[in-house]
Parts: sequence; structure tokens; C-alpha cells
Amino acid sequence: MRRINDIIRIVFSGLLIMQFTFAEAQDKSNVKNDESIRPFKVQISDVAIKDLRQRIMATKWPEKELVNDASQGAKLVKMQELAKYWGTVYDWRKAEAKLNAYPQFITKIDGIDIHFIHIKSKNKNAMPLILSHGWPGSVFEFMSVIEPLTNPVAYGGKAEDAFDVIIPSLPGFGFSGKPTAEGWNTERIAKAWIVLMDRLGYKRYVAQGGDWGAGIVQSMALLAPQGLLGIHSNLPATLPNEAAMALGGNTVPAGFSEKETAAFKQLNNTIKSGGFIYKTTMESRPQGVGYGINDSPVGLASWIFLHPGFADWSYGSDAQQLPTKDQVLDDISLYWLTNSASSAAQIYWANRNMSIISAGLMKSENITIPVAVTTFPQDVYASPESWARRAYKNLIYFNEVDRGGHFAAWEQPQLFVQEVRGAFRSLR
Repeated sequence: MRRINDIIRIVFSGLLIMQFTFAEAQDKSNVKNDESIRPFKVQISDVAIKDLRQRIMATKWPEKELVNDASQGAKLVKMQELAKYWGTVYDWRKAEAKLNAYPQFITKIDGIDIHFIHIKSKNKNAMPLILSHGWPGSVFEFMSVIEPLTNPVAYGGKAEDAFDVIIPSLPGFGFSGKPTAEGWNTERIAKAWIVLMDRLGYKRYVAQGGDWGAGIVQSMALLAPQGLLGIHSNLPATLPNEAAMALGGNTVPAGFSEKETAAFKQLNNTIKSGGFIYKTTMESRPQGVGYGINDSPVGLASWIFLHPGFADWSYGSDAQQLPTKDQVLDDISLYWLTNSASSAAQIYWANRNMSIISAGLMKSENITIPVAVTTFPQDVYASPESWARRAYKNLIYFNEVDRGGHFAAWEQPQLFVQEVRGAFRSLR
């Protein structure tokens, strides 16, 4: 009798295990295929914030640089000043409140959670606009342009200039999920953004981006989904092949105009001065980079400051300069508190065989939908109109503004909004 009971118990236990395993597998399958849009709120623990401050104050500092400028990297005295403020005065909770002031969501696309901010205008005829950030940026890049874009009348615009604004965090960045396999290049992210806009119910929309965001919207334009009316880029892929091949040398390609020569020299000087060393390193060894910047907040900040777009303004010495010191620390703290410094670096590996500014590599000539371009003079290169018209067959808008650089929405939010309005006005 005991033997029979033992057999029954074993069989019953097996059935329970099988039932649990099946249910678990079914749950995982449901999660994997879940297309729901879930509300999200930022809630970083006090423990994590305390740990950040302690690590900042315990920084093991290097010796002073051997030059009088930032050509060897972030200057010691400026980093120490920033670290002292970051570790004792800076308040992450204010940054958290900025994010939580807007509706945020998570949805799974292509097996990964995508975090996004979604603000609907009160204007029922508002044009849906998806904004894409880059590295070392984040959704914080666009905090100052949300209200003017969604509520233009209150900011000197017209009601018909209104946008619904969607701002996703790139895979591996911020509160989005981290890729667990290779392949998340600009095209794959572009496909995810197309799915996102469709899932939100938008049948007609436009897209804007700079830095990696420029590569993403370029890829969206190449895919040309039915609902995409046009794109706007502040880092357009217009660099001609002859210019790309001459980079790193001392000779300007023959036949270049004055503006074309200036643009070539601007980019060439950045390359020859080592301005893209961070890019080369993350393209070749993103995991190796991660071990250092994932363990030291100040190490992470100094690595981010290697980006030429950050180098000139990221220390907060001028209270009137944008972004402010707090805004810069909002962004760097986001990377730290979400442990996304290393996962974000993977975007360089995924796109290591391309250049987002090369017209040839980015196949700009294959784009048929409308393209708008704004050139900001302090960017890594200021594309002249002749290159833009040569690259894009359907260039509907081009403007050279008189100020601003690589992170246009951060540095010049009012001007950025003005350009976005102008870029898409004819597509409404």
C-alpha cells in the first residue's frame, strides 16, 4: 500500500511540476508577446542615491593634466568642483519630478521594453512627432521643448503649430530594457519606433533626431512606412564620398566652395584632434569601457565629457548657459542610476560599420519622403545647403541658424522649437 501511495505521490508531484512548468512557460510567452502599454513612474530608491553620493565623494583622483586646456580630457579642477556639487548639493529628486510631471509608459517591442514619454496636445489637429536622442544624451535633452511644441500659443506660436510629442529612450538607455543580443542598430531601432507609433494609433506622423537620433530618423525615412510624412535632422547624412575619403588628411577635396571647405575643415579638425576617441573605443570595446564607467560616477562623467558636444559647456561655469549644471547632472545621473552606461555604449558596436553623417554609407540618395535639415554652427560639422541638396532628392526645408551645437534642443530650446515648426509646417 505504501509503495502504491509513493507512486501516486511521485506521479502527482510530476504533474504539478509539469503544470507549473507549463504555466511558467506560458507566462513567459505572454510577457514576450505582450503588446500592452503600461504606465510608468520613476522611483529611484534612497539607497541608490546615497550610494551615488558616497561614491562621488570617495573618488580616487588622478594627477593634474599636463596642459592648460581640455585637450587631454576633462580638467582636474573643474571635475573636482563639479563632483563636490554633485555629491553634496545636487538633488536627483528634482530631476525625477521633471520626468514624472509627464505621462510615461513602457511597452515591449521586438522582445525589449521601450520606455517613452507621451504628451498629447490639447489641439485635436496636433501633428504627432517622435523625437530621438543620442549618446550621451537621453530623454532629458527634450525637457525644455515639450511645452512649446505641445502648447505653441503659450510660447509665441500658432495653434496650428501644435504637436503630440513622443520621446522614447533608446534600447539600453535610461529606463528602456537592455539588449541581450547583438543587432540593435539604427535600422532595428527605427523599426521599433515605427511599431511604437502604430501601437499608439498614429497613422500620420513626423520624426526628428540628432546624434544617433539622426541616424534613426534617417533609417525610418529609408524604410518609408506609410504613415511617416517626413523627417527633420540636425545632424544630416550629407557628407559626400570625396570628403569622407579625405578625412584625416591635410588636403581639401578639389572644387569645394567656401562653405563646403569650412564644413570639411570643421569635421576634419575634430577627427585629427582625437575628438571621436570615445566613439572609436565604444565601437571596438564597449564591454571593456563598461567595467570602468559602471563603477565610478566621476569616471562616467569624465568619459561622457570626451564627447565634443559636451566638452565646451558641461561644467556649469556660466549660470546662463544651457544646459545648466543641474541639467547636465540630471543626464549623467540617469546613466548611473539606471546602470545603463555600458548597455548604452553597445549602440556604437551595433553601428560600428557605418557613419551617420556619410551620405554614401547612409544611402541618403535612396530617401524619397520629405526631408528637412537645420544646420547648427557649433555641431561637429555644419552641413552646407549644397551638400544637403545633393544628398536628399526631396529636401523641403533647409536653414542655417546662427547659434547652437550638437545637442540643439538642450542648448537652444527656443530656436530648436522654431526650426521644428518650420520644418514640418508644409506637411500638415
